[in-house]
Amino acid sequence: MNKRDYMNTSVQEPPLDYSFRSIHVIQDLVNEEPRTGLRPLKRSKSGKSLTQSLWLNNNVLNDLRDFNQVASQLLEHPENLAWIDLSFNDLTSIDPVLTTFFNLSVLYLHGNSIQRLGEVNKLAVLPRLRSLTLHGNPMEEEKGYRQYVLCTLSRITTFDFSGVTKADRTTAEVWKRMNIKPKKAWIKQNTL
Repeated sequence: MNKRDYMNTSVQEPPLDYSFRSIHVIQDLVNEEPRTGLRPLKRSKSGKSLTQSLWLNNNVLNDLRDFNQVASQLLEHPENLAWIDLSFNDLTSIDPVLTTFFNLSVLYLHGNSIQRLGEVNKLAVLPRLRSLTLHGNPMEEEKGYRQYVLCTLSRITTFDFSGVTKADRTTAEVWKRMNIKPKKAWIKQNTL
């Protein structure tokens, strides 16, 4: 199967599902069997999964060390990952490794322990990111949470399982003008 065929078919493939497996470290995935769904996983000749979705939700992960290495062991084309579900784990930050998956369009991070709203800035480099969840993290309590995310990640169309409306965009822009100083003005102000 050539890469073009892979891109056309694997979106329809069931996810590689390691949810509810009590996984503590990413390396454990190599020795763990994924959950089976209604449809069997398609595999390449080398035995790697042909899916574009990796579900790691409802585990006890607190970091993503070795994520790239393990993804390469499990997936035939890890660079084509389009959906990663890391919800309900113990992550305290958004690991920069997630920003290396440029085809990522769905990222679930809800129900973790991410404190700082500024962590969202890391995701701005993902050109195809359209759906993001962050609710249930301590950052959600920060003032302007939704507006900050929407003005930082202007391409997303669904945030915390809610569609992003034109009114949301307008509110986020107004909030941005009122709360985020332009860098030029900030630099000038701090050099006086």
